[in-house]
Amino acid sequence: MAVFASLWDIVAKEVVNLFLISSLAIPFVYLVFNVFFHPLRKVPGPWKAIASPLWLWYHSYIGDETTSIARLHSLYGPVVRIAPNDVDISDGAALAPIYSEKGGFLKAPCYSNFDFDGHPTIFSALIPAHRSIRAKAVVSMFSPVSIRKEADAVLQSCVKRIVAHIKEEASSGKPVNMLNMGRCLALDAVTEYLLGKSYGGIAELEACRTSNASTRLSASEFVDTFVAVGRFFLLPSWIFHVLEWALPKLYPDREVDQSMNLVTRFCSQLVADADVEKDQTYQARLLRAGIGKEEAAMQCMDLMFAGTDSTGMNFGTICWHLAQSPTVYQKLKDELASPAAMQADPQTLPYLRGVVREGLRLSMANPTRLPRLVPPTGFSFSTKKPLSESKAFNFPGGTCIGCAPFSLHFNEAVFTNSRSFEPERWLEPTEEMLRDYMPFGQGPRQCIARNLASSELFWAVRELAVSGVLDGARPTGRMKEAIIVDEWFNSKVPGHAIELAWEQ
Repeated sequence: MAVFASLWDIVAKEVVNLFLISSLAIPFVYLVFNVFFHPLRKVPGPWKAIASPLWLWYHSYIGDETTSIARLHSLYGPVVRIAPNDVDISDGAALAPIYSEKGGFLKAPCYSNFDFDGHPTIFSALIPAHRSIRAKAVVSMFSPVSIRKEADAVLQSCVKRIVAHIKEEASSGKPVNMLNMGRCLALDAVTEYLLGKSYGGIAELEACRTSNASTRLSASEFVDTFVAVGRFFLLPSWIFHVLEWALPKLYPDREVDQSMNLVTRFCSQLVADADVEKDQTYQARLLRAGIGKEEAAMQCMDLMFAGTDSTGMNFGTICWHLAQSPTVYQKLKDELASPAAMQADPQTLPYLRGVVREGLRLSMANPTRLPRLVPPTGFSFSTKKPLSESKAFNFPGGTCIGCAPFSLHFNEAVFTNSRSFEPERWLEPTEEMLRDYMPFGQGPRQCIARNLASSELFWAVRELAVSGVLDGARPTGRMKEAIIVDEWFNSKVPGHAIELAWEQ
C-alpha cells in the first residue's frame, strides 16, 4: 500500500507539473506561431496585434477601432495585419474583388453575432442560399420604381411632420436633439411603408408637446441595445453568447426591457394580423415565402433597428453640418428656390445631391471594417504605389479581410480636406471618389434598403432647406465643436444626442 501511495504521489505531482508547463507552453507556442510561422507573417503590423486578437477586441470594445487602425495604416501602409488572422486594407482598389466581383467573398462568421434570437437575418446570414429566399421575397419593395410609386408619398408626409415638430421645438428656446428627430422620422417611414403601419415615433413627439413626458423615442432603448452589440461583434460566437446570456442578468435594465417588449409586441402583432394571400407588406411577403411567424417577426425587428439607427445618425449628421455651415445651407436653399427645382426629383438636383452624399461620407453610421473570408483559392492584391514602393500580398483561404468606410472616406489622397463638409466636391467627382464611397457597403451584400434610406434623406434635406427650419440654428451641447462617436459596428453617439440651438 505504501508503494502504491508513493507512486500515486509521484503521478499526481507529474500531472500537476505537466498542467503547469502546458498552461505556459501552449500560449507561448501560439504567440510564436502567429509572429514567425503564420501564413500572414509577411503582412506588416504591430506585434501586439499580430500575436493575439486581444488587441483588436479591446479597441473594438472601447470604441476606437477605426482610429486605432488608421494610425496603423499611417505607420505600415494600406495593408495591415490587425489580428493573427485579420487584415485591414485602406486602398479602394480592394473593394471590387472583396465585395463585388463574382458575388464577393462570404461574410465572416462574426456576423452571426447579429442574429436575432438565433435567427439569421437578411443582414447577418452567412449562407447565401439562406439569405436569398428571404431577400428575394422583399427586394422589389426597395427598387427605385417601387419607392417612387409607393413610398414617396409616405416619406414626404413623415418629413413634413418631423420638420413641423422641429420648428415647434426650436421656438421653445431649448436645444433640439436632431438624432432623436431623425430616428423618429426613419422609424415611422420604414414601418409605414414596409410594414403597413406606422410605429408612431413622430406621434410620440407630438404628444409630448402637451405633457412633461420625455421626448426620447420609446424604441430608442431597443435600438441602443443592438448598437451596443457592436462592442462584441468580433468575438468568437461562443464568447459572445456567454456575454449575451450573462450581461442582462448582471446588469438588468427595466427601460431596456420595456422598449424591447414594445417593439417585439408591435412586430409580432403585425405578423399575426398579416393577410398572407393579399397583403403586400414586408411581413406578408416573408410568410408567403415559407418563413415562420416567429422568424418573420425577428426579420421585422431587424429591419426596424437598421432603418432607424443608420438613417437617424445620417439625418442628425447632415443637420449638424448644415447648421455649422450657413453658407452651404444658403446655397442649398438657393438651388431649391425656383419652381422648376420644386417640381424636380430631389435626387436630380446637383447641390442637394452633393449635400446628401457629403453627409453620408462624413456620417459614421457604420465606420468599421466589413469583414469577409478569403475563399479557399486565396486572394492576391497589390497596393497601388509607385513601382519602387508597390507591394504584392497573397492571402490564403480563410483569412478575415476587409475595408472600413472610415479609412476610405477620410483618405486625403482621394478626398482632399477629408474632414471638411464640402458638397461642391460631388459636382465633379473623380473615379476614385465614386469607387471609395461606400456608406451602404458594396456588392450584393450591401444594405438592401439603401434606395429607401437615400430617398428618406433626399426628401428630408429638401424640406429642411425649403422650410428654412435651420435658419439661425447652431450646434450646441457636447457635440458643439464636432460629432463624437464610439466606433462600434453601428456607431454610438455618447449621450444619444446631436443638439442644435436656435438664436432667439
